[in-house]
This record gives sequence, C-alpha cells and structure tokens, in this order.
Amino acid sequence: VPNKMELGPRDIISRAMVTEFEEGRGFEGPHGKYMHLDVRHLGEKVIDRKLPFMRELGREFVGIDIVTDPIPVRPVQHYMMGGVDADISGETPILGLYAAGECANVGLNGGNRLGSNSLSECLVFGAAAGRAAAHYASSAKPVTANPVDAMLWDEARRVEAEYLEKKGGVERIGPIREEMQLEMDAGAGVFRTKESLSRLARNLGGLRERFEKVKVDDSSRTFNTEITAALELDFMLEVASSITFSALAREESRGAHARRDFPERNDAKFLKHTLAFHTNTLAPRLEYRDVKITTLKPQARTY
Repeated sequence: VPNKMELGPRDIISRAMVTEFEEGRGFEGPHGKYMHLDVRHLGEKVIDRKLPFMRELGREFVGIDIVTDPIPVRPVQHYMMGGVDADISGETPILGLYAAGECANVGLNGGNRLGSNSLSECLVFGAAAGRAAAHYASSAKPVTANPVDAMLWDEARRVEAEYLEKKGGVERIGPIREEMQLEMDAGAGVFRTKESLSRLARNLGGLRERFEKVKVDDSSRTFNTEITAALELDFMLEVASSITFSALAREESRGAHARRDFPERNDAKFLKHTLAFHTNTLAPRLEYRDVKITTLKPQARTY
C-alpha cells in the first residue's frame, strides 16, 4: 500500500515489516528484529506541536530524542479483537453477566480493528452495558441466597489450595510467561501456517504442564502480587490456547489472521464468528455463528 504511506492498515504494515526481516533486512535487538521509523525530517517545532507524546515515549522508554534519532519499531500484539461473547448491550449468555471494553466481543471489531475503536468500546458500549445491567438488576427478582458469594468463597479456597498451600512446586512464573510470549509470537504472530500453529499447540501443552508445577513463594493473603501474576498466567495460557486452536481451524486469511497456506479469504465457509468454549483439555470446543450482513456486503480488500 505505497499510496497509503503511514496511514496504511496496521496488519498490512506488520506483514510488510516481517517480510523485510525474513529477507535479511532489519536490525537485531534484544526482543527480535526491528526497523527504524524516521520522523526527523518534521523538525522539532512540528514534532512538539503534533507528536509531543511520541517524543516523551522515546525519551522515557527508549532513551532517544525522536527529533535527532530514528525510532526502533517492530510488530507486537496490541489488542484483543475478540473477547467475552456479548450483544450490543453488553449482555452475555450468562444471565446477569455484562461485558464491555477490550474484554468483550460486541461486534465492533471483525477480522481487523480500526484505529480508536477502543474508545468506542469503552464509552459507547460501556454506557450501554451499564444501562442494561442497571435495568436488569432493578427488575430482577430478589434471591433467597447469594450464589455469587458461594462461588467467590469456592474460588478463594481453590487459589489457596493450588498456590498458597501447594508443596513441591519447582517452576517459576517468569520463565513460563516469557516462553509463552515467544512461542505465540513465533507460531501465531503476524504470519501463521498449519505447521507453526500445530507446533505452538504442542508447546502450549508443555507450558501448561509446567504451570501445574509452579511455585509461589509469597504466602500472604493480602496484596499478594505473586498470586496475581500466577492467576494472570493461568488465564493467558487459556487465551493463548483459544487463539491457537481457533486460528488452526480457520483455514483462510482474514484481516489480521494471515495464513500463508490459505492466503485467500473464504466467505463461503468462514464468514462466521468463532466461539471457543472451555473444556478440561488443552483444546477448547469450537462453534461458529454466522455474521449478520446488513447494508455493507463483503468485498475484496484492495488499495
């Protein structure tokens, strides 16, 4: 998309960058290859007027001044385009549960995400979910018992038993998390294939087995950040598995999902939402729901 320049879609720009890396171009860095984004030609006055936050980020996190130095950039995971299944009011299939923001899938994003959609997800659908939840709560019949309270106590007991009271753990949270990040980047990153996704699925199974042997040193019951990190890793492994098996089953390319072995979009078979359900195994149960097409019909993506 040369005619789009810096306004090109982020998934296409990412694929172009990775292609350059694979051709041997790019710089070697501690987190993989990167290239330079150069805005020096704009000059200090323009940068301070239009890109002050970018200049601040360069100083604080990279130790450079973008007025005089190029910016190191590379594709990274940025946003979750799916999430908890919900309608436009934030209502989920679980009665009384509402979701909004990046954690929810209300239909605003498809196979790709437009810039600033996150703002709409928070403000527009956050307001809608709040109103719908308040309406449900005000009209719901009083309960004789509090099932949520019992669930919270059960979950607290599970966390205590699996982390605080467990003996003999030998694995650490940090290395497992870092390996998961590297594996996801390699197997389900910008480009995907059946081979890369199948290998990733196997490796995630190994990381899940290692996680079952994780050791938590901090046994305190309050402000325990190590427990938080362990729970987050547990959930991230679950999400990683959902992404991997969903991508493996979707034998097409659509938006940010780029399969090198299936480079074309297949509306006849995959103009559908993927629904992933938790199971007691590594692989989720996958179901599909047709995309509702109203005014705008699917067209070839050309520039």
